[in-house]
Amino acid sequence: MKRSLIKYPHKVRHIYIVLSNLKTNKNMRMKKNVLLIFAFVLMLTGCKKWLEPEPENLKTVEQMYTDPSYAQGFLINAYRTIPGYYDNSDYATDDAVTNQKNHSYLQIATGSWTSANNPTNIWGQSYGAMQYLNLFLANVDKVAWAVDDEAAKLFNMRMRGEAYGLRALYMYFLLRNFGGYTADGQLLGVPVITEFQTSTSDFNQPRASFEDCVKQIYKDLDSAEAYLPTEYNDVTNLSQIPARFQSATQNPSVYNRVMGQYARQLFNGLIAKSFRARTALLAASPAFQSSANSVTWGNAADNAAAVIDYKGGINGLAANGVTYYTNTGEIDALSGGTNPPEIIWRENLSNNGDQEAQNYPPGLFGTGYMNPTQNLVDAFPMANGYPIGNSASGYSASAPYTNRDPRLANYIIYNGSTAGVSNTVINTGSASGTDNGINVRETSTRTGYYMKKRLRMDVNRNPSATSNKNHYIPRIRYTEMYLVYAEAANEAWGPTGAGGHAYSSYDVIKAIRKRAGVGTANGDPYLEECKADKNKMRELIRNERRLELCFESFRFWDLRRWKLNLNETARGMDINGSNYNPISVESRDYQDYMYYGPVPYSELLKYSNLRQNKGWN
Repeated sequence: MKRSLIKYPHKVRHIYIVLSNLKTNKNMRMKKNVLLIFAFVLMLTGCKKWLEPEPENLKTVEQMYTDPSYAQGFLINAYRTIPGYYDNSDYATDDAVTNQKNHSYLQIATGSWTSANNPTNIWGQSYGAMQYLNLFLANVDKVAWAVDDEAAKLFNMRMRGEAYGLRALYMYFLLRNFGGYTADGQLLGVPVITEFQTSTSDFNQPRASFEDCVKQIYKDLDSAEAYLPTEYNDVTNLSQIPARFQSATQNPSVYNRVMGQYARQLFNGLIAKSFRARTALLAASPAFQSSANSVTWGNAADNAAAVIDYKGGINGLAANGVTYYTNTGEIDALSGGTNPPEIIWRENLSNNGDQEAQNYPPGLFGTGYMNPTQNLVDAFPMANGYPIGNSASGYSASAPYTNRDPRLANYIIYNGSTAGVSNTVINTGSASGTDNGINVRETSTRTGYYMKKRLRMDVNRNPSATSNKNHYIPRIRYTEMYLVYAEAANEAWGPTGAGGHAYSSYDVIKAIRKRAGVGTANGDPYLEECKADKNKMRELIRNERRLELCFESFRFWDLRRWKLNLNETARGMDINGSNYNPISVESRDYQDYMYYGPVPYSELLKYSNLRQNKGWN
């Protein structure tokens, strides 16, 4: 099998040898060569003479100019390494544990998190993707995108906008994962690299300030919005073509060719707005409060409001968004890159049963990986809206799942729940006599609970009758943006302040709880109580975020940006008949400095100008 590579003005043999020596270390940034670019275009030859490529297999940077598919490949490669939405970091929180004894996030939670053993390390993939993007941006104007001049101009704009947007995306994730305080109290982000690095570049770059990283993200998002439509939709007449694109074409068919429905699920202006809101929320959070950081809660609320206003305000909240993962008719009807009303951005549709195979109870032929905790179960209020510890809630310890927030039954399989294609009763007690019981086998629950969210109950994992169904993995949900606004607006203006917008934090939380079926029969008096107290409202908002986004890989990052207790012991419940036995399942072992992640040790060894966050080696 042949490989081809970009011909670069340095010795090809030297490039191949260096790549051969380093290619097994996925976290290494390019140094004194263009390794990541060559890794993209390189394909194995046979064993013979792979260090001596045939001349016709050499690709040059200039080939981008006449081969638009080849040029677009640099963008495509950046899409391929976007951090996954379901990363199962929930295992490292008080929301879940796993029966996978060697899972990396279990190791994090139980004391094995180091700068050399770090499953949150996205340094190499992110800077690698940005290297592709920087090379693309340096050459995008030279590419003959289409024979038609108008289409070529639009392709140039769109792909330029995608590149800026993707670069901002990677910078956001880098800042989230590695931003923090050094030993001398400086709030730093990560190195800002906006130019393609060649063999003569200085790779020993210091970390930029946290604020400068935020500004760079905003700058790239500004560029993305300038070059991209808010969403990719076909138009039927000139008036529907956004004004900024009419200088390139006034022909609807040309516009549709480039900016229409065929581009759906590529980075767009709405995604840029969403990442602006995510970035501002992160920067405004308690963990990053500093005189060196000027981002405010008001900024975060305003940015989230831009997305909410586009959606139609409070009334735009998707009625079925609470069960986005299992709206079977809606999912099965998706086509042409369309999104359900709940989704801003998603991965492509796939027909499989992977999530079910991993997370169904063993009685349904799954491996039960995700085990929700009693901690999370206790966070679901009663249907009347009161927390279970409130005297007005009506909670009964002898009937703990009765009259609860409907989201509990939607998201978690508990003792006595039915699940799967045959509505099988799942008994989780250690003496249940089934494989679904606590610690009965390696694939059984450790807590007395199984995850239901993310799963379709119409998938059959029985080997004699296996059936798959359509699934998609989100990248951004509208509900997240509503929750961003609720949190930020409450901090900026209080529960009922609106900061000039048409809705308040209270209004958003009321809509979310009403959609969930909470407080609908009694006017939600607990919410009304919180409405008068910013601190109580804060706790309610954080809890609503915990419930709405559970098992979607937010809790690990939220606890740390809020600087809340990371060492809550994960608890479970062993139920056998009428005997309810609370159990401690897994202790947590975090240090205070772990609110901020470590700069990879391998990078510190290579680059003397990099500084580590306080507490890490």
